[in-house]
Amino acid sequence: MNFRQTDLDGVLVIEPKIFQDHRGQFLETYREDMFIDHDLHYSFVQDNISTSGRNTLRGLHYQKSPHAQAKLVMAVRGTILDVAVDLRKNSKTFGQHFSAVLSDENRHMMLVPEGFAHGFSVISDHATVLYKCSSYYNKPSERGLLWSDPELNIDWKIDSPTISEKDAALPTLANLPEEDLFIK
Repeated sequence: MNFRQTDLDGVLVIEPKIFQDHRGQFLETYREDMFIDHDLHYSFVQDNISTSGRNTLRGLHYQKSPHAQAKLVMAVRGTILDVAVDLRKNSKTFGQHFSAVLSDENRHMMLVPEGFAHGFSVISDHATVLYKCSSYYNKPSERGLLWSDPELNIDWKIDSPTISEKDAALPTLANLPEEDLFIK
């Protein structure tokens, strides 16, 4: 696996080694020892699968402390634009975002640590997204950030996104309650 640091401290793009032959392909999507070798000490406790059609946009979601989640995200079918937004109020990259194309062709994954909002848009006909979480889902801690916040200026690579009512009503970065932000 190749662990590539992005412009946001802690957000990584992970490129697994793919073994391909006439039967298909094989790859390891997670190896604790390789993560530890890169000083990444996560205990993933929950796996989630999301299926969506073209132009679906999910996010931007996070859970506030003490139930914050790190996520390891992979598109097992189709192509998504995966996005992380830094919500660590003392970070030099607070309010900045990073995006990466994850697909069933490149098999890249994105590691989104605690302290970041996360979302994705579907840029293929269909997508199935698998993500590991470091903390269990906790509804009272569930929070979000408006996907179309002009301050974030995220190019989701889709037109006329399909979003949930809940995601359409999320606050902008400027309107997030102070207690929902993370301390770096």
